[in-house]
Amino acid sequence: MNNALPFHDLGEGRALVAVTFAGQDLRLPEGANLAAALLGAGITSFRHTPASGAPRGPFCMMGACFDCLVEVDGISRQACMMEVTPGLILHMPQAGER
Repeated sequence: MNNALPFHDLGEGRALVAVTFAGQDLRLPEGANLAAALLGAGITSFRHTPASGAPRGPFCMMGACFDCLVEVDGISRQACMMEVTPGLILHMPQAGER
C-alpha cells in the first residue's frame, strides 16, 4: 500500500491475489471492493475522458457516476461494483466507451 495516499487498507487478514491493471501486476485482497483495493494500491486513474483525455478515478463509490470504469474481458464495468477475484485482468477503457 502507498502510505502517501489518504486511503487505508481494509483488507487485513485477507489473502492477496494476483491482479493485472493496465499491464501492472498487483497483489490485492481477495473479496475486497475492486475500486477501493486499486486506490489502496496507488492506482488513482482508472480511465481517461473521451472529450479532454483527463484522468478519472472513483468518485461516488456507489455506482452512480461511472468515473471508475475499467475494462474486464472486453466489457466496461464499474470497479466500485466489483470484488477482487484471483486472476483479474483489467484495462483502461478505450476513449468513448461507457
